[in-house]
Amino acid sequence: MKSIPDPRIGTFRRSERLEVLLKELNGLLATCQEEVGRTYVKPRLPILLLMGAPHSGTTLFMQWLAESGQWAYPSNTISRFYAAPYIGARVQQILIENDIGGEISDFKKTSPFTSVLGKTTGALAPHEFWYFWRRFFPLYPEADVVPTEALAGVDVEKLNRELATLEAALEKPLALKAMLLNWHIPFLDTAFDKVLFVNMKRDPSFVVQSMLEGRKRYFGTEDLWYSFKPPEYAWLKDRPPVEQVAGQIHFIRQATDAGMAQVAPARAWTLQYEDFCRDPAAAWAVLAEKMAGLGQVLSGDYAGPRSFDAANTIRATPARWEEIRAAMRKYV
Repeated sequence: MKSIPDPRIGTFRRSERLEVLLKELNGLLATCQEEVGRTYVKPRLPILLLMGAPHSGTTLFMQWLAESGQWAYPSNTISRFYAAPYIGARVQQILIENDIGGEISDFKKTSPFTSVLGKTTGALAPHEFWYFWRRFFPLYPEADVVPTEALAGVDVEKLNRELATLEAALEKPLALKAMLLNWHIPFLDTAFDKVLFVNMKRDPSFVVQSMLEGRKRYFGTEDLWYSFKPPEYAWLKDRPPVEQVAGQIHFIRQATDAGMAQVAPARAWTLQYEDFCRDPAAAWAVLAEKMAGLGQVLSGDYAGPRSFDAANTIRATPARWEEIRAAMRKYV
C-alpha cells in the first residue's frame, strides 16, 4: 500500500527511520515489561490526569509539576519506551539522572517552561506520551474517540500494571497528559482507584488564534487539520479554517466539561490558565488540598515561580481577530 506523504514541515516532520527503530525496540522490550508487571497490580499513589483543549496551557502546567520535583511523569526519554515504560525509566536513571562522572554529559536535561506547539526540549522534559495511550485505546481514524465496543475491551488491568511499574521506578505520584481521551473521562474515572482530573481552560479566542498559528508552523498553511479531532470533525473539516478551529475547540471543551461533571468533586479540578499564570502559588495550594484528599501529601512550601507571562496577546490583525470572535459566537 502506498504511504501517505507527511504534510508536516521542517522539524515537525516525522522521522521514518526513528519510527522503525522505536517499533523494533518496543517490540523487543514488551515481553520484559510484561515480566516486570507481574509483580504489580495498580498504582499506590494518586494519578493526576491533565485534560482540556490543546493550546490551553497544559504543557506549561506539566513543566510546572516537573520542576517541583514532586511528580513522576513521562519524559522525552521515557516516551521512546512507550511499550516498556518501566525500562524507559530505568534507562533514564542510568544514562541521565545518575551520570555521576559526566561520561554522557551531552544530554540536555530540560529547558524549563519553554515549548513549541506542546513539544518540550530536553531528555527530562515532560512528553505527551500519546503512543502509550494509543496502545490501550483504539481511536476512530476520523475522530479521537474510542468506539463503544472497543472501549469495553480496553485492558484496564494491564494499563494499571504498567502505570504502577512507572510509579515504582520513579517513586513519586504520576502526572500525565490525557487530553487524547477527553471524550472518555467517566471511563478513566472508573479505571483508576485514586485519580485527580485537572481540566485546563483558557480564553477560547486566544486558543483559536494559537491553533491557527500552530497550523501555519506545523504545515505551512492554515488549511490542514491540526491536533485532536472531535466527532464533529466529519462536517467541521468542510468549513473555512477559522470556523473549523472555533468548532474544534468548542466541541472539545463541551465534551471535557460533560465528562468532568460526572466525576466526584474530590477527584476533579477545573483550572483557568489565566488564573494559573497570575498566581501559581494559589494553584499549588488547591492542588495540595486535592492531593491530600486522595491521601497524598505534597511536601514543603511552594517554591516555584511567582507568576508566568500569560500568552494572551492579540497577534492577529483586527479583521482576523473579529473573524475569530464571530466564529466563536456561532457555537455559544
